[in-house]
Amino acid sequence: MFGGGAPDVIVIGAGIHGCSTALHCAMRGLKVLVIEKDHAGRHSSGVNAGGVRQLARHVAEIPLSVYSMELWHRIAQLVDDDCGFTSDGQVLVAESEAEYDSFRARVTELNSFGFSHEELIDARELRRLVPAVAETCPGGIVSRRDGAALPFKTTQAFRRKAEALGVRFCEGVRVTGIQAEGSAWTVSTNVGAVRAAKIVNAAGAWADRIAADLGEPVPLEVIAPMLMITARVEHFIKPVVILRGRKLSFKQFANGTVLIGGGHLGRALRDQNTTVLDWAKLAENAKTVWDLFPIMRGTTIVRAWAGIEARMPDDLPVFGKSRIHEGIFHQFGFSAHGFQLGPGAGAVMAELIATGNTNTPISGLGIERFAA
Repeated sequence: MFGGGAPDVIVIGAGIHGCSTALHCAMRGLKVLVIEKDHAGRHSSGVNAGGVRQLARHVAEIPLSVYSMELWHRIAQLVDDDCGFTSDGQVLVAESEAEYDSFRARVTELNSFGFSHEELIDARELRRLVPAVAETCPGGIVSRRDGAALPFKTTQAFRRKAEALGVRFCEGVRVTGIQAEGSAWTVSTNVGAVRAAKIVNAAGAWADRIAADLGEPVPLEVIAPMLMITARVEHFIKPVVILRGRKLSFKQFANGTVLIGGGHLGRALRDQNTTVLDWAKLAENAKTVWDLFPIMRGTTIVRAWAGIEARMPDDLPVFGKSRIHEGIFHQFGFSAHGFQLGPGAGAVMAELIATGNTNTPISGLGIERFAA
């Protein structure tokens, strides 16, 4: 099962982050094995909203997001696939004057930190970018290089490019334990054991179990962010629109369908590998669209779904070296906003694995913040 010689790195989990890290490690000349209990992109990486945004992120993850955005803008060069990436910007809409004032304060704060990707816009510019938005909205923030991509297509592109560079993927294989063995680690699975010096825990909503087995328990919550898609309507919007007061992520595809999300949660049953939708919350999500975009009031919802995702209490990922073990790295808990970070996070993790350090600031993201 694990033929092909001993790997330098074992990545557990084949979501966008596991596939990206595997690819970037291979680009550095490392031999990589990826172990996935289902198949690449099976869970949140393949079924999320596809937002590619720097907009409205916590300051601690902005450097990683900014670095990742540079990779998104040359994604076809990186993975030989455009990944469905479009860059029409993302707009955070203010629904009240008080909210608009808070947006002004945020942009000023980010500018003081040296970040300029978020730009405060008035009502006139908001309506130029999003003509169909409700007249009551006083303005917002735009991040003009942001956009969207196709999640499953992207994850598969990273997987294919990694395989082309020699990365081995073992799908349908479940990790049952990790034990130290001298200066390396033995990963036990339901089909045998394999050994490597470096292990990356990119197991998504199951990563807390691996961390706990390694003596680094974390308060991970398993969530199921829900999405809906509409029938085709005439084109009326190019940027992705998000809200912060009420939950909404809203974008229109080239075929006219509109994707509606924003973080309303269903129920995740991770041991059963499935989710249960909450129709009342989906109705609330639809009501927000009704209020903000009158043009959508006659549109039909044709499908809804949810993916299994990991959320941390502070909504920040666990990213970096183990607090207590040499050769163990954690990359999980992206809290329903990790898709855009995938390309850059993989590059930064590979740099950390290969050199022991990274030029991209990741302080504040380490697992040590959850140490008792």
